[in-house]
Amino acid sequence: MRKQTVVATVILAAALAPPQGAIAQDQPRPGMSCPVDHDRLADILKKSVKPGGGPSNGGLDNNEWAAVVNRQGVVCAVAYSGSKVDDQWPGSRAIAAEKANTANAFSLKDKAMATANLYAGAQPGGFLFGAALSNPPSPEVIYAGTPDEFGTAKDPMVGKPVGGVIVFGGGLALYDGNGIAGALGVSGDSSCADHNVAWRIRHLLGLDHVPAGVSPNMKDAIIYDIGPDGKSPSGFGHPKCNGKEDQIAVDLGAGVSGNVVR
Repeated sequence: MRKQTVVATVILAAALAPPQGAIAQDQPRPGMSCPVDHDRLADILKKSVKPGGGPSNGGLDNNEWAAVVNRQGVVCAVAYSGSKVDDQWPGSRAIAAEKANTANAFSLKDKAMATANLYAGAQPGGFLFGAALSNPPSPEVIYAGTPDEFGTAKDPMVGKPVGGVIVFGGGLALYDGNGIAGALGVSGDSSCADHNVAWRIRHLLGLDHVPAGVSPNMKDAIIYDIGPDGKSPSGFGHPKCNGKEDQIAVDLGAGVSGNVVR
């Protein structure tokens, strides 16, 4: 009987063991390196918006959401700047993550593409028309878990690819000394202000070693060159918003005004 028990135990252990080459559930998966963690993202986000004691970004000066994905498009961190989860627009949590996904998905090691740079091309007749529908976000990821965990280190989106494509300002690729490391998305204000906040955050993270982009001189800066006819001479323009976002962007180095676009 003892021999039979031992044999049965061995068989059971073999059946429960992961397949050869598999990784246990509590082990980090390949490609899960992240450029920033939750606490650092939350700290810098608060310092980059007016309600958190930071500078004005020219829009509504709301509290904001921020999300970071790694180069594989997996969500690394989600944070908010307010003191509680509903101090910022609830709907902007998903938008921030999708902006991060977009900037990562359309940027390369040698050329960055901000979500703001996609606006003109994604309009009817543009060379990217339909892009916003090309990679649908995953509702199962966005709405997993409980709202109490949203924006915390345990946000249910963390560790999963969220998908989504957003074609207005607020998403920027992240570049360390070795190349592209993922991307950042910010949402909760006007799209123009979101771009300014994202620019500030990326700089404070030290992940703004952008090699090149579609914007003249400023790499992946927002380009305010859409005229009264709705056309963008650069092909990568973004409309102005109603506040002082464009002025702040130029002062910050995050934007290019129409009269300097070539």
